[in-house]
Amino acid sequence: MTQFLTELDTATTIFPPTEYALSEPNGLLAIGGDLSADRLKRAYQSGIFPWFSEEDPLLWWSPDPRCVFDIASFRVSRSLKKSLRRCGYTISVNRAFDEVVAGCAGPREQESGTWILPEMAHAYGELHRQGAAHSIEVWAGETLVGGLYGVCSGRQFSGESMFFRQTDASKVALTGLVALLHSTGARWIDCQIANPHLISLGAIEVPRKQYIEQLNLEICTVLPEEHWVARDITGLVSDYAGIN
Repeated sequence: MTQFLTELDTATTIFPPTEYALSEPNGLLAIGGDLSADRLKRAYQSGIFPWFSEEDPLLWWSPDPRCVFDIASFRVSRSLKKSLRRCGYTISVNRAFDEVVAGCAGPREQESGTWILPEMAHAYGELHRQGAAHSIEVWAGETLVGGLYGVCSGRQFSGESMFFRQTDASKVALTGLVALLHSTGARWIDCQIANPHLISLGAIEVPRKQYIEQLNLEICTVLPEEHWVARDITGLVSDYAGIN
């Protein structure tokens, strides 16, 4: 069957159905448009996300299968519990969103360049100011040593990126996110595309159709504003991990 790539109109935020996404490259759905807050919100509510490099046009994706963390079955490993006790990290939510995005955009071993371009950082910063994007921070004293950020649609959190500068700090951030979400009734944390690191942390792959069906349920439940209020969640994470 012939497949076509949709070019988006900047006058509307409508996306084509996700089943129109290409099989090769897997999940490429549309090209063009912009990174306005309204378009980004519409994208995530539809199971779509932007991903492009500096030399690329604006590309929109909805891969099949979809990579997720199952919140109910997430387990904190013994080694991570030891790190939580030994390192004495402080964990917070929404206290340093822009700094977390900058950390995720920074250079990494065995990687050249970044997909978190300045226009992406600005767009997600605007989503954060509108209450749709959130961060988890990990601190050693007053120094930010790890974190993650993503977009929340209803109670569906779609992780965008994570980083670490000290041992296990990104794993601690992920545990912080799970601890924050596990009591909400949310089923999955979306991590978009599988890679060996995510799989090693317990991520699984589910069919896109199943992900979209669950997403349509999750976006109907709006979390209270106080759920994402900026605060220290170290005690919450410790209780969840069972290290108190």
